[in-house]
Amino acid sequence: MDLFDYQASESADAQRPLAERMRPHRLADLFGQDSVTGPGSLIRHAIENDRIFSMILWGPPGCGKTTLARIIAGETRSHFSHFSAVLAGIKQIREVIDEAKKQRQFQRRRTILFVDEIHRFNKAQQDAFLHHVESGLITLIGATTENPSFEVISALLSRCRVITLNLLDEDALGFVLDRAVEDGRAGLGELNLCLADDARQHLIRIASGDARSALNNLEMAATLALAESPPQTGTRRMITLEHVESALQKKALLYDKGGDEHFNIISAFHKSLRGSDPDAALYWLARMLEAGEDALYVARRMVRFASEDVGNADPFALRLALGAMETFRFLGHPEGDLALAQAAVYLATAPKSNSVYQAWNKVTQAVREKGALPVPLHIRNAPTGLMKDLGYGKGYRYAHDFKDGYAVQDYLPDAIAGSLYYIPTDRGYEKMIAGRLKQWRTLKEKTKK
Repeated sequence: MDLFDYQASESADAQRPLAERMRPHRLADLFGQDSVTGPGSLIRHAIENDRIFSMILWGPPGCGKTTLARIIAGETRSHFSHFSAVLAGIKQIREVIDEAKKQRQFQRRRTILFVDEIHRFNKAQQDAFLHHVESGLITLIGATTENPSFEVISALLSRCRVITLNLLDEDALGFVLDRAVEDGRAGLGELNLCLADDARQHLIRIASGDARSALNNLEMAATLALAESPPQTGTRRMITLEHVESALQKKALLYDKGGDEHFNIISAFHKSLRGSDPDAALYWLARMLEAGEDALYVARRMVRFASEDVGNADPFALRLALGAMETFRFLGHPEGDLALAQAAVYLATAPKSNSVYQAWNKVTQAVREKGALPVPLHIRNAPTGLMKDLGYGKGYRYAHDFKDGYAVQDYLPDAIAGSLYYIPTDRGYEKMIAGRLKQWRTLKEKTKK
């Protein structure tokens, strides 16, 4: 390489996006996927022993799939070939196979083929890999954001190990941003910048676990900070929240997961559901999700609400809330957000009853106040002759032997016999329960007289 080539190369490197420049080159520098790449993990063991196997890396955008593939190639003695399934076809696959044969024959090197967005290949294109993966000519590393069970043919999937990567958590994203600001070789270190805490937190929230998005947004905000007048001598330029908001065209919502605003907004959400206002419920739900609140925390609150505030007025509400939580756990953002919105609207418009909640509070108080009251003899278990001689189970009336499957007898301890804890409302399904209970209680009173 002559001087002009070197200068051109340096210039090209400087013009690459920050996210590309900050891509880790060693396994030790890859953060946020410890369960996959940490000490004792399958991937780390394979790299350290140079025994790479074919795999499908499945995870959301920006979680490190491409980075991990490049690290695997760089830290092993392998020839690395990379293409995207969006642009490549059978012709490119054949060229890679031909090159792999040459590498094995003349260089004694194994070929690692990284196929980005492998789910974009059709069945015939995926079939083209099968023989060569099975023979060991190529070690295939596919990357996909889609569920491999649905998007990768079963024959190819059976020859690969599926490695699941997760969204980066807040700590990992924070580390990525801090390293980019301080790194003087590949990052922004030579620009004498610093990142304000609120700007940093906003970048983390907006990124939603995507490291590439976080770095791209940081780079745009840094450009705005550098465009302002130079700071005073001896101080660093500050990337502020205003720079980040301007770069992203997205205002940071006032929200602190651990502070008053967190509790204020979740309270507003809960009270909107209880007040049967679906519009307000949707608004507060959106406020929380847009601000980066843990969606599963919100889902858990709706499950609780379904029991506490809807109860048996609509027993289906609990199933729907649980279904929304599982849907979000399966889909994640943004697809899963709609399931949470559906549950919020359903809960807000459902008939309300806190009768079970009140009954539970009453009965737990009775247990604490009265202590361990003895079980009435007639409803005790009597598996032995001795127990039967002592009167266990004597006089018990089997409900199915009586009309309508109801037998008049007491089930509470004598000290609290006749106590009523559950008082159903006349709303929704609970109206039917109330009618049924009234009929049984009336029959019970007549029998006692």
